[in-house]
Amino acid sequence: MNKLRVALIGAGQIARVSHIPSYRSMEEVEIVGVSDRNIESAERLADEFGITFATQSHLELLEKCKPDAVSICVPNKFHYPIVMDALHAGCNVMCEKPPAISYKEANEMADVAEEKGLILTYDFHFRHGKNVALMKEMIEKGKFGQIYFARAKWLRRAGVPGWGNFINKAMQGGGPLIDIGAHMLDLACYLFDYPEISYVSASMSNRIGTVQSHGLMGDWNPERYTVEDGLFGMIYFKDGRCLELETSFALNMKEKDIRAVDIFGDKLGGSLFPLETYSASEGDFANQAYPFVEDGDLHIDAITNFAKACLGQEAVLVTAKQGAYVQRIIEVLYKSAESNRPEIID
Repeated sequence: MNKLRVALIGAGQIARVSHIPSYRSMEEVEIVGVSDRNIESAERLADEFGITFATQSHLELLEKCKPDAVSICVPNKFHYPIVMDALHAGCNVMCEKPPAISYKEANEMADVAEEKGLILTYDFHFRHGKNVALMKEMIEKGKFGQIYFARAKWLRRAGVPGWGNFINKAMQGGGPLIDIGAHMLDLACYLFDYPEISYVSASMSNRIGTVQSHGLMGDWNPERYTVEDGLFGMIYFKDGRCLELETSFALNMKEKDIRAVDIFGDKLGGSLFPLETYSASEGDFANQAYPFVEDGDLHIDAITNFAKACLGQEAVLVTAKQGAYVQRIIEVLYKSAESNRPEIID
């Protein structure tokens, strides 16, 4: 392979500000085409970045450009069919998160990628942070001891996105859980190393977005608001550990935004935003900060990792099976919240 031939499916903001700059920063990568259901968007993006081929059809893009790899930057509803088309065309795939609308879809995508020997990864970009890598290393070295509890949250006080499809359940599959909460859930599952799930219990509400129309992130039509304002749940694992999850687009709290992942072990506790650790030995309480841990653009890091993995230069950090695992928890959290009872995992 002389150069990695990459195509983009979806010509929106994330393609423009993250995917294209990442690929263009690598000499061994060539962007060969772009597609979007809105042909004007595809042509505009192609003109802006000097991409030679633009089309309305992702199937035409795959057939005519024959890319080695694709970035999929479309609403969640379309992840599954387009990922499957790309895999069957022999392409490695970087898909925006979440993997899909359902666990069945995510698992099938992972199976097909494995069968074909192709890379399928997702833009869970927080996973690429130096804070996460350092905490993972400390956990693997046993510094936390036996970890028994974690808490993950991404809460917004008045952060309903006023653009795109974020308030449309049919297009997105849900609201803050599947959008921002999924990032923190992914981090906690990665640090826990994907234990077997026993059951989950959750509740959710939509009492704000359906009556209000303005927040800190723009305006929306409350009559079209079909997702949850917030979801709050517990995930219990078969090894006795548990994970608390909180996420919201709208919540009457003091802070504008709270993002946190906290891990608790019998030797050490820690938090990711910012990275800190906490210990107590015979009454000697110690808090350790890590001010030297700084990151650049994690979206770019995730996409660069994908390209390098396609080129055989490094392993992909976020695997398709890990994405399916996170999708499964998202699905059962929604089921529990909708049914108002715990969901047991067989």
